[in-house]
Amino acid sequence: MKKQHADAKKQTQERKVVRLRLDASFFFERAVRSLDRHRYDKALKYFRLAVEKEPENPVNQCNLAGILSEMGRFEESNDVLRTILEKVDPELNECWFYMANNAANMDDFEQAEEYLVHYLQEEPEGEFAEEAEEMLDMLAYELGRQPRRPEAKPKKEWLRRHEEARSYLEAGNFLQATETLKKLVEEYPDFSAAMNNLTLAYYYTGELDKAMDTIGQVLKEDPNNLHALCNLAVLAQHNGDREHRGQLVEMLKKWAPYHLEHMYKLATTMGILGEHPVAYRLFKQLLKLERNPEPSLFHYVAVAAFNTKRFAEAKKYWRVVRNLDPSSEIPGFYLNQLETWADYSPQQVPTLSYHYQLPFEEQFSQLDQQTDPLPDQIKQNPLIRSSFFWALNHGDFETKMQVIQVFEWIADREVEQVLKSFLMRADEDDELKRMALYVLKRVGADTPYRAVLDGRDVTIQSYELSQEMPSWLETWERVLNCCLERMSGQYDITHMNDAQIIWAEFLRQHHPHLPEVRKVEGWAAALEYVVARLHGLSLTQESVARKHDVSSSTVGRHVRLLEQACRVQRKDAQFSWHSK
Repeated sequence: MKKQHADAKKQTQERKVVRLRLDASFFFERAVRSLDRHRYDKALKYFRLAVEKEPENPVNQCNLAGILSEMGRFEESNDVLRTILEKVDPELNECWFYMANNAANMDDFEQAEEYLVHYLQEEPEGEFAEEAEEMLDMLAYELGRQPRRPEAKPKKEWLRRHEEARSYLEAGNFLQATETLKKLVEEYPDFSAAMNNLTLAYYYTGELDKAMDTIGQVLKEDPNNLHALCNLAVLAQHNGDREHRGQLVEMLKKWAPYHLEHMYKLATTMGILGEHPVAYRLFKQLLKLERNPEPSLFHYVAVAAFNTKRFAEAKKYWRVVRNLDPSSEIPGFYLNQLETWADYSPQQVPTLSYHYQLPFEEQFSQLDQQTDPLPDQIKQNPLIRSSFFWALNHGDFETKMQVIQVFEWIADREVEQVLKSFLMRADEDDELKRMALYVLKRVGADTPYRAVLDGRDVTIQSYELSQEMPSWLETWERVLNCCLERMSGQYDITHMNDAQIIWAEFLRQHHPHLPEVRKVEGWAAALEYVVARLHGLSLTQESVARKHDVSSSTVGRHVRLLEQACRVQRKDAQFSWHSK
């Protein structure tokens, strides 16, 4: 019995053994703790160990160079920075700026000048460009001569293409961004920044498997790539993978970003993940580090303060935003809302989005004042455009039908590409594809179209489109055409446009349970009457019935159904899927 008890005790003790993973992250965390306690000797030791574990990680090397500089060991710091540029990451141009600072601290002003000129040639608009130019002025004073300036250097072609792709992303042109970035990473497979932006392009368009594959490629080459880890955490949250999300969040919370760009990425990611105290700390830190903070940064701090129940502080920062950006509606909206939310219980107070724009609900409530159902600020909003892509990839039948119909009002090159791609999806409903064909026809997209219909890959010429239209839609299109023909010459373009809007909204609301069309002219007359009434024109149901040769009772019956479409708020009708 004693032997059994001893064996059990031994097994229990063995089970209690916890194996420590002495990897680079472990030593990095120890180094950061030592820095917080001003134990530079220990921090140096741990940063060296982190570099030994991951010698190809430039972040660890930069941290090592930084702590050596803090300790006054400037030459050693520059040796590490040269190693980064020669062996680890030749494109990490900020190393030239750090080397200039070290050289200046050693009173080697001419060498510092050389480093600064080199930095500005490579990064004329870089993070430290302004500081580098000021430092050149200071060095020129010390050397007793005119300040040196770098020679103009043409921007590298791959960098120009990457900036072009980023501008596409910011404008919501996700397919153009994807095309540009895919070509770029094929030519430069180790270009991690382009890979990370390609991940975002896939994510915005709902291509989650491709986004995950791209993140995997980045992390295979660079396991500590902050942008990729942040993107992975967001995907894990979206996929409901709580365990993986939790592991990533705990790792990211310990991260001490070296660059402002990394700090922004980490702060916004923490906000998206709902880790608002961490986001608040990082945004406040950015506010201290930025020389001339943009209004958007004060907004981020205000949102983080609000989401952590610091309401008075949020109010203070939104007032700053209002002073810095007086033409913006955003700070005024939130300051007004603060008065409303003041009466709410803590459980009722909403969690705010960090985006520097009005909330979607507020934007959509303003649409009632518009004659176009999708004004330019909505059409061009990247987040809203992204919601359309998501819905078309992941929504149910009715949601996808709504998106396809809304695409008619956006009608740009990207919409044509999306719809043409949708036609080739073998797993999509043929009725949805036929609606896509109808929208392509309406927006004037070039024919022929390729589509998978009834399980066959077919090519559809312009003269064949009518055969492929949904049967129910063909009849209802005749109603609209009849109405527009009878209105022609008597109404202006705004009235004609509203007729199309009301008709499209009516079809969207009632599909697939549309009323029977016994006589096209009856519905056409009702549509003309509703448009006239909307604009305060003098027109009776009796007169419009005579014009279309139908009874006034028929017109009245159809008018009641059409007016319901006018009363339904557009935000509920068109954008109900955004939360998906």
